[in-house]
Amino acid sequence: MLNRLSLRLRVFLIFAALAAGLLVVLAGALLVAWRRLAGAGVNFMSDATPGATGALMAAAAISIFGTLALVVWVWFLFDQNVARPIETLAGGLRTGAAPDAAEGRYLADLAPAAREAAEARARSAEALAEAVQVHVDELARDKAMLESVLSDIGAAALMSDADGRVVFFNAAARQELPGLVLGRQLMRHLRPAALNAAERRLESSTHMATDLTVLTRDGRRLTGRMRAAGSGRVLILRPPAAPRRAEALESLRRHAATLVPMLDAAQDALPPEVRAAIRAEGAALIAALRALGPDHGAAQVDARALAASVEGVLLGEIADLCLKADGGALAALLSDLAARLRTSGRLASLEIAAGEGLAGGESSGEALVSLVWQGPALSMAQLDQWLAWAPDPDRPGESGTAIAAELGTGLWTEAQRGGGRIVMPLPARADICEIAPELTYQTLMATGDETLAGLTCVVFDTEATGLSPNDRIVQIAGLRIMAGRLTGERFETLVNPGRPIPPGSTKIHGITDAMVAGAPEMTEALRAFHHFAEDAVLVAHNAPFDMGLLRSAARETGIEFPNRVLDTVLLSAMLWGQSAPHALDALAERLGVVIPPDRRHTAMGDAEATAEIFLRLIPALAAKGLGDLDRVRDEARRHRRLIADANNIPR
Repeated sequence: MLNRLSLRLRVFLIFAALAAGLLVVLAGALLVAWRRLAGAGVNFMSDATPGATGALMAAAAISIFGTLALVVWVWFLFDQNVARPIETLAGGLRTGAAPDAAEGRYLADLAPAAREAAEARARSAEALAEAVQVHVDELARDKAMLESVLSDIGAAALMSDADGRVVFFNAAARQELPGLVLGRQLMRHLRPAALNAAERRLESSTHMATDLTVLTRDGRRLTGRMRAAGSGRVLILRPPAAPRRAEALESLRRHAATLVPMLDAAQDALPPEVRAAIRAEGAALIAALRALGPDHGAAQVDARALAASVEGVLLGEIADLCLKADGGALAALLSDLAARLRTSGRLASLEIAAGEGLAGGESSGEALVSLVWQGPALSMAQLDQWLAWAPDPDRPGESGTAIAAELGTGLWTEAQRGGGRIVMPLPARADICEIAPELTYQTLMATGDETLAGLTCVVFDTEATGLSPNDRIVQIAGLRIMAGRLTGERFETLVNPGRPIPPGSTKIHGITDAMVAGAPEMTEALRAFHHFAEDAVLVAHNAPFDMGLLRSAARETGIEFPNRVLDTVLLSAMLWGQSAPHALDALAERLGVVIPPDRRHTAMGDAEATAEIFLRLIPALAAKGLGDLDRVRDEARRHRRLIADANNIPR
């Protein structure tokens, strides 16, 4: 029991006991004096000694109140100059923050020694960080390579742990399974029947992988492969192909595409207006057929990156375009055609130019990928024979025609002066591809324990129209933490409060009425945040205010947040005592967290700072015996008379 009391409270109890003891001694001394005087014949009730009683009472009062005043004064000096600085030094040592020299000026060598220990720890941490950084750089290179691979395949890739929780996914997985986040059960997004059947096949077979077809919760069908990875599972999923429909569309697309070169060959025999009309109808037919084709998801490849990966070609003019296609399959197809052209005596150059739409200055449209050569022309019959073969050794069962159908395109030949070319149109946009597939992963399997370091948390912050819990939210942002690390998952949105934002509030957070005019309404924004934060422990700085805003909004939206809550103000008080400053800026300065001035008082900027502070508080709290959630919540109840606990705010 005594170990749970703070140092300052223990010191207070010692001085209180000292004061009580002194009062008992004084009372005993006065009683002895009273009896001695009475035994000597002094009658306190007699008129013969009129001042005896008053003198004794005055002496008693002076002794008692003088003793109490002296004890209180000494206790106050000891508390302010010894107990509180020691408590502050202890918090600093646990968090690795060097204590202020002025804080422990009455502690003799203790304060300098604590400062030297903190500095030594900081040097050790810096050396360790440098050593770890080398390893982190290697992991970053591996991650970048994996991101590039996953970006090219365009398939949904995700991994679950032994308990079925998601620990890894890429952008295509997020697109196929909206709302996918780390730490959630995979079966919340995919129906369990096919997953359980695939699990049983893996367990009963010596094979490490099995094919499966699975339904999403909204009924869409995905096909792919499940592979065992230790105690977890890796899934590669994509929408099922429709080969017959794709081949039929490909045949129509090819016939439509040949209209343009045929028109060019017959240009002298047709009036210009007829030629223009036929060209326009042909282009519209190609576009309509492409729209009927399959949706190729998130797969994309930069035109220059594609050109560098095609083998056996010279490089012609390559436009800065982002092609919406599977880069690996496209490179394999072009490399195979270039090799066949070279074998037939035609050395090809690769050209990628803006086509329909893009050539007119639009941001998206069509790119023309061409293999151009000098020499004899190539017939469509010969090209069809080449496309009947499988160009990609990794996909031996797929012909060039099938791959073209998967890419949503067709190929044709055109005769040119002194040579010819093979043309392939592809959807594209006028930009360099951003290879940012939002690869989201957690290197440690989710632990599922209740220690602070093992919790799944969402650190969040809100900006509002005022400082009352009954005001309206204008911005909300959050970051996810798993196993003591930021996962990289973020949530941020402006919110239309449905009322004007006071100028005084705008002066603080910079959000104006114009900025929120087109923002989501309260219900839409909080529903999205609820999905992001579901099942996580919410962490905030001065959480009663932010939780008050959410609970006030629940009366309008019906969206409740029953999550457990941690408040960094309370956590700070557990380490440094309630008399220390616990403002966000004070905590950031104490823990060495830098908040850029332009990010302060923005929901995401303050959430980022709070997350860094929280992560640095975790080991310090564990060192004080507050490493699990239940112990922290019990300790919070001791502080709630002076500092509100967001878990106990009336709903």
